[in-house]
Amino acid sequence: MNGIYSCIIAVSMYSKIPMPRTDWTKESMRYAMCFFPVIGAVIGGLLYLWIYLTGDSTGSLFRAAVAVLIPIIITGGIHLDGLLDTADALSSYKSMEEKLEILKDSHTGAFAIIVGGAWFILALGTWSEVRLEMMPVLALSFVLSRALSGLAVVIFPKAKNTGLAATFSEMAVKRTVAITMVGFILVFGVLAIYLNPVYGVPMDIAAGLVFFYYYRMSKKKFGGITGDLAGFFLTVSELAMALTVVAVFLIKG
Repeated sequence: MNGIYSCIIAVSMYSKIPMPRTDWTKESMRYAMCFFPVIGAVIGGLLYLWIYLTGDSTGSLFRAAVAVLIPIIITGGIHLDGLLDTADALSSYKSMEEKLEILKDSHTGAFAIIVGGAWFILALGTWSEVRLEMMPVLALSFVLSRALSGLAVVIFPKAKNTGLAATFSEMAVKRTVAITMVGFILVFGVLAIYLNPVYGVPMDIAAGLVFFYYYRMSKKKFGGITGDLAGFFLTVSELAMALTVVAVFLIKG
């Protein structure tokens, strides 16, 4: 039963998918992060369905706009909030302590607006070039990004001992979560290559590079990860993977 409760907590915390209410007990949160990639599977499935229903209408602004909004509708934009807060903190060039304070600030700065606007423009342009042949691989990217994020929560240093990332890390059975996330990464990374190596290999490499940057940047600039930085990683990695697949398609003609 604790596995079911853990799934409910993970899905209700990181998405807007309706779920039954359950208490956040220590037992029910032990394996919550193991189910984080489930949300990615829902997003990937819905995006695949949308692109399938709209066909290969490359360049369609409406088709691309809906594709960009599907992950945001499912998650409620919680990860975009992390992208914006992180953009403000990184652009401040202040001390580590002050950067962490900026992450907690509810006000939106100019750099957050600039980065958010740039992210939407690039995402819209990227998804306007997506074709149905890419979707078996791209659908997996949303599971892969969350598996990498879940792994980071239990193995990366934390910038502070409060907040969502610290809470989920403290409550988690770290060894079990880490093994589960590595399993997701291996299975879905290999599956992407199996389905289409031309797209799968570059996409996996892009995910790995962003993950490495995430580790280096968070440790150097913030002393470790936070919930906001986790949201930053998800939004950047998912866009990087989609952009990589589209770039490969355009290069190969």
